[in-house]
Parts: sequence; structure tokens; C-alpha cells
Amino acid sequence: MLNGVGSSLDRVDAIGGGPDRPADDGASTFLVVGTDEREGIPESTLKDVLHAGGESCHCTDTMMVVQLSADRGRATVVSVPRDSYVDIPAHQDLATGKQVAASKGKINAAYGMGGAPLAVRTVEQNTGLRIDHYVEVDFLAFVSTVDALGGVEVCTPKPLKDDYSGLDLPAGTSRLDGAGALRYVRARHVDGSSDLGRMHRQQKFLAQLLHRATAGNALLDPAKLTGVLDTVLHSVKVDKGLGNAELLEFAGRLKDLSASNADFATVPLAQVDHQVAGWGSTVLWDEKGAAALFEAVRAGRPLTVAGAGAPASTAPPSAPPVAGTVPPGEVRVQVLNGAGVQGLGFRVDAELRKAGFATTGTPSNAPGGTSAARTVIRYDPRWDESVKTLAAALPDAELESVPGLGSTFQVVAGSEYRSPAGGASPSRAASATPAAAASAPAVAGAESGTEIGCPG
Repeated sequence: MLNGVGSSLDRVDAIGGGPDRPADDGASTFLVVGTDEREGIPESTLKDVLHAGGESCHCTDTMMVVQLSADRGRATVVSVPRDSYVDIPAHQDLATGKQVAASKGKINAAYGMGGAPLAVRTVEQNTGLRIDHYVEVDFLAFVSTVDALGGVEVCTPKPLKDDYSGLDLPAGTSRLDGAGALRYVRARHVDGSSDLGRMHRQQKFLAQLLHRATAGNALLDPAKLTGVLDTVLHSVKVDKGLGNAELLEFAGRLKDLSASNADFATVPLAQVDHQVAGWGSTVLWDEKGAAALFEAVRAGRPLTVAGAGAPASTAPPSAPPVAGTVPPGEVRVQVLNGAGVQGLGFRVDAELRKAGFATTGTPSNAPGGTSAARTVIRYDPRWDESVKTLAAALPDAELESVPGLGSTFQVVAGSEYRSPAGGASPSRAASATPAAAASAPAVAGAESGTEIGCPG
């Protein structure tokens, strides 16, 4: 029944050879790119249904490295910011056929400059990861995938509205069809976080998509599996080495995965508005943080520790800041610049990371204005022990309970922000709770699928 499932696949020669490629690490590593290709889609559908009018940029709108561990028991997903300013290898230009010397540029431009092969080589050169397979998804493939699974639930603690993408979600949990899901993962104007916030929503969505795909034994039913794969693969491009046998093996691995054994991370950043002549605004990676992330992926280590950041109880915290028992390394923090002071977000992120907290490395502007004076810690009351650790480090901050926010705390830095107090330093936390400190996440800023997925 499954023999012809890959017959409609469009294959591309994406994976090259050569002695300069990273060594084979035994895992199966995919480069998954989402393009804004609109060919074959009626203009009315693009404009009225998908809210994706205009011309294609012939670039990768989304780029993720997805690794299935050698023991088949874990998945790792790393989002690569599309405006990353990286080294682009020498290549033959697609438009002119001329040889182009190695240079620097935005990583999403590699696809337009040299096609899928250059996109793969660029990722390999800058991450040190060996890419085994390539998957290219366009608008139609994405919409078809979600619809074939019967929709996917997403959740948000606050309403999300973006006139550019057409996204308009109420607070709480909503089930999205393919078109609605596309609006959700493409939205870039929900708040001041722009592409960084969009990547986190894409990770949340992927965690929910994995949950949906593995729920109800859909992947164990050959008829259902055939139907889903046939729909998904109809408008997907893959590398020539990804044959039917590999596709079925991949589907077989998915049935053993769940959100709890999938880790998600974004390449840590040092600067989000690095101006480059000819390229405009780009983002620079945090070299040490990125190196640590990719080394962990290469070594096949989990990016998170099972149970890290789990809710301690459902009761709200009482009178922090009493130093909590949770070490800083288990407290994940997203920094928001609430004062409008240039560079404040990155300074606060760096200081909290130095104090041992698992910051995301991707600070952004706070939505709804940037004139706050006092720093605010926004937290989900289920994480009542973790918030004590963060409050002890920022004793001048105001606490704001936000039920449903999840395991990632938000520090909205105001103009009166003061650097972390010494009471939450890694050395003190480690000496106070050595067993807990030993279980700190392997990579700062990484989250498990359970942490970023919808509750329940």
C-alpha cells in the first residue's frame, strides 16, 4: 500500500560531496526550509485566503535544522534566523552562470544565489553540522499538511493580531486549519519581536504538529499514513537521496516521538540590527553561544534536561524575593526592552546569562509602548519556585502573574533597571542546591516540546 507514496515527490540535487563536508555523526539531520514560492497559486487565493500577496523573494523564508538522534529516541530542532549574517561559500550564480567568490551575506539569500545546494553548503559551513537530507516546503505544502491532519491546536496567553498576515487569534486555545496555521507561522508584526517572535511561534506550532501527528495512532494505520504522506509530499521538494524507504523509515521514527522528547532552540544572537552596506539590517550570532549549541547537536546531547522547569505547584508565590530552590540554569528568561533605551535588552540578557539564567539570547522590544520605568517580571503562577530565584536576582522588579504564560519568564526591563544582585549567582545556587544545579539544561535557551506546547 505504501510503495508508491513518494511517486509525486519533486526531487532536487541538494546534497553535494567533497572532502570539506562535516563528518558523519550517525544521526539523521535534515535542513527544512520554507519558501515563499507562489507559482501555481491563484492571486485571489494568495491575497484573500493566505494573505500572502506580492512577489516571491526567491529566498528561504524559514530555515530549521531538524536532527533525529542515532538512537531514534529524540528529535532536535534548531531555528536559524533568516537574516543571519554568515559566510556564503563560493558558487555558480543561478542567474548568470558565473562563478562567484566566497563572501558574506544573509543566510536566506543563499537559496536565491545558488539554489538548494548552496543553502545546504552554507548551513554546513556555518554550523559544522552534516546535512543528510533536504526538505523544501512551500505555501501549498504547508497548508495541505495541516489540513490532512485535521488542523492543529495553538494556544496563546494574550490575543494575537497581525494585519499583514491576517492573523487574528483570541487568548486561549484555538484549532487552526491550514490557511489559519500559515497566518500564525508567518506573522511578523504581532509585537516588537519581529522575526524572533515568529521563530518561537513556529517552534510552538511544530511541537503541536508533532503532537497531532502522533496522536490517535495515525502513523500506525497504513491507510491513514498513506493519505497523510501523499498529501504532504505532493508539493514538497526533497533531495535525491531521500527515497521511499527512507521516507517510510522517517515516518516510522515519528511514531515513537512525542513533544516530551523533542528539543527546540534558536541560534543565540549577539546583535539583531547589524547594518551592512548592500544588505541592510542583519543579525549576528553570539559566537560562543552558537558554538555551544551546535557542539551539543553534533554530539547528540539533549538540549534540555527532562523535568527541568516543571511546575512546582499551582499556588501563586508568596512574598518573593526569598531565594528559591531552583538554580538559575533551570530558569528560562525572555528579555523585553520596556524603556526604549537602545541596547538595554541585550545588556539585560547578557547580565542575566552571566548570572547563570537560561536566557533566550533573543531580546526584543516590549509590545504596547516602550516608556516603562520599573522593571517587571512576568511569570506563570505554576512556576512559583522558579520565580523566587529570578526575583531574588532582581529585587527591585515588580512581579506580574500571567496565568498560561508557560515556563518562560519575561523580564520587561524598565529605565530604572539594576543589574542582578549577587544572591542569584551560579556559585551560590550551586552550593545551595548541588543536586539541582547538576541537572541544569545543557544549552541555555533551549526548550522541550512539552514546555512550549499547549498545556494538557
